[in-house]
Amino acid sequence: MSPSPSRWPGRVITVSDRVSRGEAEDRSGPAAVARLAAIGVDADIDVVPDGVSSVADALRAALASDPAVIVTTGGTGPAPRDLTPEATLQIIERLAPGFVEAMRAASNQVRPHGMLSRGVAGITGRTLIVNLPGSVSGVEESLDVIAPALPHAIGLLRSESTAH
Repeated sequence: MSPSPSRWPGRVITVSDRVSRGEAEDRSGPAAVARLAAIGVDADIDVVPDGVSSVADALRAALASDPAVIVTTGGTGPAPRDLTPEATLQIIERLAPGFVEAMRAASNQVRPHGMLSRGVAGITGRTLIVNLPGSVSGVEESLDVIAPALPHAIGLLRSESTAH
């Protein structure tokens, strides 16, 4: 296996009505940035309100800078305003269901509410997009589960020689 670049560009999009209005502190976005940094992804954070258009617009804007990975935090539950998966499905070109399957399976081992997550993962161009839960523990646990596969996936998407 050839070495991958030392760092990849990334983006974190925190999806929260309350955080976007300044009524709550964004804790999940910084948690995602820290976990991504540990595997070589340097990510900035955007904060947007819940909703299909706001999230889809943020994803399109983030894609303009050609990040290796975009993770969203929040908006993946069953509440009426939890529409992050619907927005993501408008943007992705190919599904990558293994990421969310692994995250949900691991979450179900810790708490029964993990099965309520409706997050999706997919690929647009050479960018991987993954929906994460909105809680700090959900973000950390989910990224810990998929972290071993992320560098390889990014390498393949970026046409780096990481596979045999």
